Amino acid sequence: MTDIAHSVASDISGGAELSRSLKSRHVSMIAIGGIIGAGLFVGSSTTIHAAGPAAVFSFAIAGFIILLVMRMLSEMAIALEGVQTFPDFARAGLGHLPGFLSGWLYWYFWVVVVAIEAIAGAQIIHGWFPGIPELAIGIALMAVLTAVNLMSARAYGEFEFWFSSIKVAAIIVFILLCAAWAFGFTSGSGATFINLTQHGG
Repeated sequence: MTDIAHSVASDISGGAELSRSLKSRHVSMIAIGGIIGAGLFVGSSTTIHAAGPAAVFSFAIAGFIILLVMRMLSEMAIALEGVQTFPDFARAGLGHLPGFLSGWLYWYFWVVVVAIEAIAGAQIIHGWFPGIPELAIGIALMAVLTAVNLMSARAYGEFEFWFSSIKVAAIIVFILLCAAWAFGFTSGSGATFINLTQHGG
């Protein structure tokens, strides 16, 4: 390890720890819920509509890159005892400036994503309740997200656990419905995988 890595690890390991009120089920569903956002339902449909079957390859390449990054982070987590956040990993491996930038870029990412998630959620809910303006729905969603994040870590963990469970259940239902259609159980014309190559893809 470099001198910076040693200093970062020693600085962090010597500090006081916060109390741990989240259970493993909370942490697991927070991770899954963070992966499954409104972009999966809204953004993927736009990408598939624009690119066709090529979107599958794009998602696969992006997923492989993310897998590599997570493998690297896991190796650093084992090698650097006491370091627990990725800005500290960047600081230990690349220097103080990359660590500083990655922390603030992460903050900026969530500032933007929360607004995008609220807009996407407002579009979806507006489709169900067209009488309610999208702006009002978006503001209500932002208020709920803010209120949840201001609660205790345990309350946030419970909220995220149950709402992530709803998202996971919805995705499983979508997969089963699409599989039933693609294999010809509910489609009138039999299996529909041929549409990947015919009619322009």
